[in-house]
Amino acid sequence: FTFTFYIFNKNTFTFSERIFGRRHVQCILCFFCLSLAYAWRVNLSVAIVAMAKSNDSETDSDSIFSVKVGLLSSSIYVKPITKCSYALQKYEVNSVQQGYLFASFFWGYVITQVPGGYIAQRYGAKMLLSVGITICAVLTILTPMSVKFGGWIGMCVIRGLQGLAQGAVHPATHVLLSKWSPVSERGMLATICYSGAQFGTIAMLATSGFIADTAMGWPGIFYVGGACGFVWVIFWRIFASSTPEKDRRISPGELKFIQESRSVGKMQEADHLAPTPWKHIFTSMPFLSLLVVHCTHMWGFWTLLMQIPNYIKSIYNIDIKSSALLSSLPYTVMLLLSFFFVFLSKVLANQKSLSTAFNRKLFNTIGHWLPMCGLIVLGYVPDATWGIVVLTFTVGISAATYLGFQVNHIDLSPNYAGTLMGITNGAANVMSGLAQIVVGSIVLNSNDIMQWRYVFFLAAGFYFIGNLLFLIFGRTEIQWWDSPLEDAETAEQGVPLSPAQMSK
Repeated sequence: FTFTFYIFNKNTFTFSERIFGRRHVQCILCFFCLSLAYAWRVNLSVAIVAMAKSNDSETDSDSIFSVKVGLLSSSIYVKPITKCSYALQKYEVNSVQQGYLFASFFWGYVITQVPGGYIAQRYGAKMLLSVGITICAVLTILTPMSVKFGGWIGMCVIRGLQGLAQGAVHPATHVLLSKWSPVSERGMLATICYSGAQFGTIAMLATSGFIADTAMGWPGIFYVGGACGFVWVIFWRIFASSTPEKDRRISPGELKFIQESRSVGKMQEADHLAPTPWKHIFTSMPFLSLLVVHCTHMWGFWTLLMQIPNYIKSIYNIDIKSSALLSSLPYTVMLLLSFFFVFLSKVLANQKSLSTAFNRKLFNTIGHWLPMCGLIVLGYVPDATWGIVVLTFTVGISAATYLGFQVNHIDLSPNYAGTLMGITNGAANVMSGLAQIVVGSIVLNSNDIMQWRYVFFLAAGFYFIGNLLFLIFGRTEIQWWDSPLEDAETAEQGVPLSPAQMSK
């Protein structure tokens, strides 16, 4: 009797595994991976304030230096620990050099998007994220040394290398989700993973001042961040698996549940992955609409984060970046709303008459057209208080896109989700950079509210067009070019499945 019960229990997908199983463990690990990635992105924004301060009382009065980028800011005071401390050396950076420092990360980041997706598909997300985060952790720890021996150029090199190492994070996360997430849970699991970005940003804003106030000084921001990376890699190596089939701790019941519900197509083995169907990808209207909506989203979203604080300061003379609380408020609201939308999606999923396509398009509309309205309203708010309220709401409501276009790559092609994410995320990051250039060309006088309204209407237009195309052409069905032929011989040769064969 005992033996029979054991076998039954091992092969049954239990209630506790439905609530919290091995697939959730993978996503929680990805949550902290994204947290680290975004904390390392913004650590320079807060550390550079302390880097430029001298703790020598004779020179402190003329060495105060602050940098504020978008909503990222921190007021840091560093105690005078010892006069000869390496951490207390002063580094002054002018505005041009600041621009190169912040841009250098994205130069590397864009380059490795598509290769990162391909490598994750071929060799597994576990290996790629292990290597990428380890490299980033080492480079983060070496950042203070690069400043000492190479100045701002040395730091640019380090930041560029970090971008190269981090470029695969989003594509690899998508590859992992394509293997581990059932269709019914895909939006929820993706939200768990990608909400780590907001958590990491908030954590860096909240802790950097305290770290810089210790005996380590400003280098401590990089040392502690790098050390956290090594801790994450240890947990990742122990508990993560690229696929549920390779996981030694998963129960047969949960494995069967994932295999039967993650995709209606055929998941290819990494060793026998068919060649990437580039022609079919770039002639697929569902994918092209996904590419457009990702780019337009990034244009609007980064216009909000980078330009609205400048607008409120210029028009209403209120500097919301001077307060760490106000700086982190939009990210906090976005983090909280992301899980509210997960709850709402589960409620809607219980309505059997509502399809996955309806859910994707509903949440994408919430995450695009409500921010579109928020941008237009921002140009006419009567005072700074209302401006901050509208800004916080508009950024926070964008969390709905986690359940919209941001998981649609996996819907269209579970086998090539990493490559699709690499393409769209790479293009979208270029788009966000172009947005800042265009805004700078339009707003020649920051005190002219009409110029700001042109910016807001332009961003709102991008939001409108991107989501409209997604509503018309977006699909959630697996595309025919995703799956190989059913027979093993042609699958190993990498022959894609044709539309005619799909219909048989």
